[in-house]
Amino acid sequence: MAVKKAFQAEVNQVLQLITHSMYSKPEVFIRELISNASDAIEKRSFLGLEDAKMLEGFEKGAIYVHVDDKAGTLSFSDNGIGMDADDLDLHLGTIAKSGTKAFINSLKQANSEQDKVSMIGQFGVGFYSAFVVADKVSVLTRKAGLSKSDAFLWESDGISNYEVNPSERDEVGTTVTLHLKEDHQEFLQDWQLRQNITKYSDHIRCGVFMEKIVHQEDQESTEKEVKYEQVNQGTALWMKDRKDIKKEEYESFYQHISNDFEPPADWIHKKVEGNYAYSMLLYLPKRAPFDLWHRDHSRGLKLYVQRVFIMDKVEQFLPNYLRFVRGVIDSNDLPLNVSREILQSNRVIDVIKQSATKHVLDLLDKKALDKEAYQEFWKQFGNVIKEGVGEDYQNQEKIQQLLRFSSTFDESGKQTQSLADYVSRMHEGQKDIFYVVADGYSSGMFSPHMEYFKKKGIEVLVLTDRIDEWMITRLSRFEEKNLVSITQSKLDHDDLKVDDQVKASMSDIIDRLKAYYKDRVKDVVLTKKLSQSPSCVVGENHEMTLHLRRILKDAGQPVPDFKPTLELNPDHIMVKALANEQSEDLFALIADILFDQSIISEGGELSEPGRLVQNYNKWISIELEKKV
Repeated sequence: MAVKKAFQAEVNQVLQLITHSMYSKPEVFIRELISNASDAIEKRSFLGLEDAKMLEGFEKGAIYVHVDDKAGTLSFSDNGIGMDADDLDLHLGTIAKSGTKAFINSLKQANSEQDKVSMIGQFGVGFYSAFVVADKVSVLTRKAGLSKSDAFLWESDGISNYEVNPSERDEVGTTVTLHLKEDHQEFLQDWQLRQNITKYSDHIRCGVFMEKIVHQEDQESTEKEVKYEQVNQGTALWMKDRKDIKKEEYESFYQHISNDFEPPADWIHKKVEGNYAYSMLLYLPKRAPFDLWHRDHSRGLKLYVQRVFIMDKVEQFLPNYLRFVRGVIDSNDLPLNVSREILQSNRVIDVIKQSATKHVLDLLDKKALDKEAYQEFWKQFGNVIKEGVGEDYQNQEKIQQLLRFSSTFDESGKQTQSLADYVSRMHEGQKDIFYVVADGYSSGMFSPHMEYFKKKGIEVLVLTDRIDEWMITRLSRFEEKNLVSITQSKLDHDDLKVDDQVKASMSDIIDRLKAYYKDRVKDVVLTKKLSQSPSCVVGENHEMTLHLRRILKDAGQPVPDFKPTLELNPDHIMVKALANEQSEDLFALIADILFDQSIISEGGELSEPGRLVQNYNKWISIELEKKV
């Protein structure tokens, strides 16, 4: 009995976006459908390792592409795992994947068609690309382990509904049939199909076959013999010698395993023989996937054992901060029935992980020699690399060399400066690497603490990403130099020492402020590091900054009490006015202004932000009344 169902709302949105995003690359549907068929075959092979019933009637994985000129249809058939009615609803009627809303929003906001096409592939909704060229799609499928009468036929015009009918299929697997639109009949042409299969699917491990019509030798005979010939190479690319592989082949294989429509930025191809034998083919994408920061974002490499596909998205081969790397690992030393539990504690995995991590970091170090190219990489993946500072102590030195920052040396605000660059420019006798954490580059540059360093020409790193403060607490030293926050350390430079006579003349105001602030501050001191600002607040080195406290508070996280040291500029007119003020009310007014503005300038948050504005208005009004 036929069952008519409505697409999930998100599917409708995706269908609309896809059909309007792939108009210049409609042929990509060929790659998507063949890739899905290949995945189904590999899944059946994998499940067959534990359940022999999955492999009944299965000798070798194969995909058949069939053209029907009269009907105007193009079909893709496989002998993979197949689907039942529930699978059809799950995979073709809904998008059962987290991050759907973020994906749709990202797709709408993409700047170019290339960006949209790339995201479509990465999200794994490539099946719907069939509706770019077809006004109707049929899916006849039988799941492994079920009888021929337990098959189902799924049909849809890709607009709002789909229909599922009981059917029959002699073999296990799936046939996707596209009823091509009038303006896409060119995909029925034999030469164009072959060209696109070679372009997009040459390295699918199972064979992709097309019909080859052979005429009988008897010229009077009109009979034709139909044979199938393999169109793709069907060879494990990673097992071939590097010198025998063209750039286009590497790029095509990357697009197959990553669902990325762009070529990779670079790749690593290694074969290792020794105590353990394994091959790896690892790729660096050009851009980060839209869901890279989702907690439940699936990531990892494809695992093969002796050229047999075992499982997808294996996370154990690379540390989490390299989760953007795509590729294949093929081991000769793991059992064919290896499970994810076994992967958690296996010596072979540890060896491969160390090797893969080293090769990726070495490749990034090499890429960093080209500053312009590395800058593009850093824009996409820099914040992920920063996670490695706290996660991978074994490779700490290599990771430090890869970090890039904004600094006062280049006031463009671009993150182009390495720690080695900074050290090479340090003043003679300078012992520390100085940095400031801020919401943005301009905010950091206008920090009161920056005044002294600008005056002295001492370079300061400006850290503006949310992860930076977490990272910097785990990056305390570089090449025997301490990393020191200009907002947290009490600098002991000789030229910052306040004259004893000035201290004596300001002792009363210091005592009055300490008494007034009470528990709000740890101390009140004089400083010569300020040249334009009247005051600033300072915390202890490696103490949680006001900037981080605000971020955690916004995220609903508890934060400990904070008592800063208030530093005063004795030469500033506001401090001098405060020292001479006899009115207790006006003294309190100015004192509150000094403290509150110092908190705000360091990225802190006031419990009563409106009070600062009121206090300013009140003080200005008092001063203006004196002149009226």
